[in-house]
Amino acid sequence: MTKLITPAIYPGTFDPITNGHFDLIKRSARLFDSIVVAVAESPSKKTMFTLDERVDMLKEVTKGIENVSVIGFSGLLVDFAKQQKTNILIRGLRTTVDYEYEFGLTSMYKKLMPELESVFLTPTEEFAFLSSTIVREVAIHGGNVDQFLHPYVVEKVKDRVKT
Repeated sequence: MTKLITPAIYPGTFDPITNGHFDLIKRSARLFDSIVVAVAESPSKKTMFTLDERVDMLKEVTKGIENVSVIGFSGLLVDFAKQQKTNILIRGLRTTVDYEYEFGLTSMYKKLMPELESVFLTPTEEFAFLSSTIVREVAIHGGNVDQFLHPYVVEKVKDRVKT
């Protein structure tokens, strides 16, 4: 398979990174020459982990994938894309609700940066239901999240829930 040479950005809050996110990163890394996982600060969201903690988790989880880098950012995603000299965004679509949300975002991005293109990937079936929000809720209520997260992330979540 020929990879696309342009670097692509996979943006998200990743609070925390799930196996669904990781699956999308691995699959994207096969399609593009390089992937920048862009970890959004997201000050309007009440996150479980700080930006630095989320960047650390992503770096640990993706360390075996040579063409993936992880960078935290704040501000507009389109500004980050320009800074990274790319016009490709990777987004995951789990449901029709995701589609409607992503359609709105894509329309806004196009107004701000007309050359920006979004590539949508659907999840592997086993991860179609998975979201960071659901994983956080399960963990907060004492449920087992081992099957949804990388072991490194499981420990971070368990430590955070204890405090």
